[in-house]
Amino acid sequence: MMNVLSHFNSKSRRSTLLIVLAGFTLLLPVVTAAQINPYSYSVNKKAECYKGAVVSAHPLASQVGLSILQKGGNAIDAAIATQLALAVVYPGAGNIGGGGFLVAHLNSGENITLDYREKAPGNASRNMFLDAAGNAKADESLQTHLAAGVPGTVAGLFAALKYARLPFKKLIQPAIDLADKGFAITASMASALNENREEFISRNVQPCAFVKDTPWQIGDILIQKELAATLKRIRDKGQAGFYEGATASFIVSAMRKGNGMISAEDLKNYQAMERKALVFDYHGHRVITMPLPSSGGILLQQMLGMIEDRDIGSLGFHSPASVQLMIEVERRAFADRGEYLGDADFVKVPVSTLVSKAYLQSRMKDFLPGQAGNSKDTQPGQIKESEETTHLSVIDAEGNAVAVTTTLNDSYGSKIVVAGAGFILNNEMDDFSIKPGVPNMYGAIGNDKNAIAPGKRMLSSMTPTIVLKDNLPFLVTGTPGGTTIPTSVFQTLVNVIDFGLGADSAVNQPKFHHQWVPDTVDVEKTMPRALIAALENMGYKLKLRGGIGRTELILIRNKKIIAVGDDRGDDAAEGY
Repeated sequence: MMNVLSHFNSKSRRSTLLIVLAGFTLLLPVVTAAQINPYSYSVNKKAECYKGAVVSAHPLASQVGLSILQKGGNAIDAAIATQLALAVVYPGAGNIGGGGFLVAHLNSGENITLDYREKAPGNASRNMFLDAAGNAKADESLQTHLAAGVPGTVAGLFAALKYARLPFKKLIQPAIDLADKGFAITASMASALNENREEFISRNVQPCAFVKDTPWQIGDILIQKELAATLKRIRDKGQAGFYEGATASFIVSAMRKGNGMISAEDLKNYQAMERKALVFDYHGHRVITMPLPSSGGILLQQMLGMIEDRDIGSLGFHSPASVQLMIEVERRAFADRGEYLGDADFVKVPVSTLVSKAYLQSRMKDFLPGQAGNSKDTQPGQIKESEETTHLSVIDAEGNAVAVTTTLNDSYGSKIVVAGAGFILNNEMDDFSIKPGVPNMYGAIGNDKNAIAPGKRMLSSMTPTIVLKDNLPFLVTGTPGGTTIPTSVFQTLVNVIDFGLGADSAVNQPKFHHQWVPDTVDVEKTMPRALIAALENMGYKLKLRGGIGRTELILIRNKKIIAVGDDRGDDAAEGY
C-alpha cells in the first residue's frame, strides 16, 4: 500500500448475522459497505479477494465503486458510479464533458459495447482548422472552444443504466457529495493543478475551482459547487439534466462567448450507440474489445494476429527477440491505422480484411529477426476495396465484467471550464485528421477517412478489453495514454497469456511503443540497459521517456480476483 494522506483503510467492515432456523443456529458473515472518508485515505495498489473488485485512477473513485458493489449493485452499477466519481476527483481525465467507450461481458454470456465518443458539431467543416493558405492551425484544435466535440459521457452513463440494478440517484450521489463537500487532493493532483494554472486563468473569463491564490498542496480540499449543481440536475432530470435545460444553456453560452460551435440542437440530438463487440480468439482465450470508432480494438486484433503463429512465449519476456517482434507488429498496425480507419458510420472501412489471417501473415513477410525495420519501407498494406485518458475495470460476484475508458483528450482537456456548470470541455476535435498527413498531438497520422464532418465521431485509440478463459472472465483491462493505449494493452495481454507474468508484473514492468510515424521506439527509462543496447544495435532509434499509460488490471484465476492499480499514478484497487 502506498500512503497518500494517511493510513485510512477503505476495506469493508465485517459483522455477523445470527440466524436461527429449524433449531439450527448459524453465524454468517455480513459485509457492509465501508465508509468513505474523502479527507483521509490511502492508495491500495493491489486487492486480492473473491467477490468483486474495482480498479481506477483514483482511490476515492475505486472506493465509491466498491461501495456500490457492497450495496447490491452489479458491475455496471459500479462502473457508472466510478465514472461519475472520477469526474469529480480526477478532473484531468474523468469527465462529464468528454466521452468514452464501455465493454462488458455479462454472466448471461452477452457482450455489450457502448460508444459514447464525442461528435463533431453540426456546423463543423472539413477545413475548419486550416488557414487561407491551407496550413493546419493546430492550436485551434487544442486550446479553443472550437476544439470541443459534443460531449457523450452522460449519454453513455444512461445507455448503460438498463443493464444496472440500482436507481441512478444512488449511483450519482457519491459524486455529488465529493463535489459539494470537497475532498483532499493527492500530491500528484496538486502538481498537475499548479502546472496548468496559467492555462486555466488564460482560457477562462470567470474564476474556476481549479485555481486559487496560493499553490495547491497535498491535502488541500478541492470543492466544486458548480459541478455539484450540475450533477444534481442530472440526478433530478436524467439525461435531459445535461443535454437540455440549464446545463445546456451554460454550454451554449460558453460557445457563443468563445466562438465555439456546439449548439443546443447538437446537445439535444446526441445519442450513445450500442455497437457489436469485436470478438476474436488468441492462444486459447477469447478477447472482447471495442470496435470503431475506436481504432484500438482493430489494432489489438491485428497485433495479436501477427504474432499468433510465432510462439512468442518461447522467446522470453523482454528478450531482444520478443521485443523486436512486438515493435514491428506495432509499426505495421499503426501504418494501417493511418490509411484505413475512421468512423464506420461515415466511411467504408475494410475491417474484415484488416484482421484476416491471410492479410496479417502477408504484413509480416518482410519481417527480419534481429534487424530494425523502417517506416519508409513499411507502408500500409494493400487492400482492394489521444495521452490523458482514464480507465476503470470492474468485476462483480456474479461474473459480470466491465472495462471502461473515457477521455478529455489532453490533460484537463481544453482547460476551458463551462461557466456556471463547473466541468471541463474536451479538446477531441484534434483527434480528427485536420489535414491529411499532419500529425495530431499524439503524432498520429490520418487521411480523409478520419476527416472532420458534421456529426462524425473522431477516431480514438481507447481499448477497453475483456479476456475470457473457458468462457469465464479472466482479464479485465485497459489504460490511458493516447496512441500508446493499444500497444500497452497488447503488451499486457501478451505478458499474461504468453509470458506467464503475474498481475503485478504485467502492469508495472517497463513498456515500449511504436506507432509507425515518427520512426522511433518510445521506451520507459526503467527498461533494462542491456535490452536498450540490444535494440540500438539492431538499428532502432530509441526515445527514453517517463511512464507509458496507467494500466488497470483485474485477473481472475481459480475464482480468486487479483486487482492491480498501476504504480505510475494514484491508481487504486479495491475489493471484497
